[in-house]
Amino acid sequence: MKRKIIEINADICNGCGLCIPNCPEGAIQIIDNKARLVSDLFCDGLGACLGHCPEGAITVTEREAAEYDEKKVMDNVVKGGDHVIKAHLEHLESHAQEEFLKQAKEYLRDKNIEIKEEKQENIHTHAGGSGCPGMKIMDFGAKNNQASEANVSVRSELTQWPIQLKLLNPQVPFFDNSDIVIAADGVPFAYANFHQKFLKGKKLIIFCPKLDDAYEEYVTKLTAIFKNNNIKSITIVHMEVPCCSGTVHIVKESLKKSGKNIEIKDYTISLKGELI
Repeated sequence: MKRKIIEINADICNGCGLCIPNCPEGAIQIIDNKARLVSDLFCDGLGACLGHCPEGAITVTEREAAEYDEKKVMDNVVKGGDHVIKAHLEHLESHAQEEFLKQAKEYLRDKNIEIKEEKQENIHTHAGGSGCPGMKIMDFGAKNNQASEANVSVRSELTQWPIQLKLLNPQVPFFDNSDIVIAADGVPFAYANFHQKFLKGKKLIIFCPKLDDAYEEYVTKLTAIFKNNNIKSITIVHMEVPCCSGTVHIVKESLKKSGKNIEIKDYTISLKGELI
């Protein structure tokens, strides 16, 4: 079957192993000083390991692969003890994998393996634990803004439409001889000064590397944009959550395929809207 699954570039991987603790399914091991995907059966393709690779060696691709097997995964997970079990369950729920979560819990019941009540609460509420940061519910509270709407006027720096990569035709002429800012779609909402700091004088492309489900399409489109236009610079702006680092991976893969050497600036925005 054809499905999403991680791919590890052995030429880039430095064998640091930071991806391994973030793969409770046990799909990744260090072999010959390189991270390796040891079995298609164990990889759910959700990419929890992506944001923990300092070299950007891990991407999510779509290819023919053996169907993910939750019960075989659980055989691996339970060997790691309560903390690994908890991390795996949180991982499944934070990515809305309800059927796999149901299978995992059935496995635990069949094996008479109990999860402490506090861990179950964490799994359901996401108030704590190690689930996907992008899915956790957080209330930052009201901010004390001194300026009021009546005396503040901010000019839009947007100079083209459309901006969503899914809607963009790579042949549009406005990218030629331009600086481009490529932003994860949550950035302009989180970072209040987005227009003045990043967008002024640039063309804009936005997408969500996790939810758009269009990895290959986006790589193809960006490759065409980079290859067919004189792009002066690329500014990438993404959120701090691990899955959002997929924005960087998609841009870098596209640039490599285009054969161009274009300056890239990479910025990260915190969940509280601060430039990191």
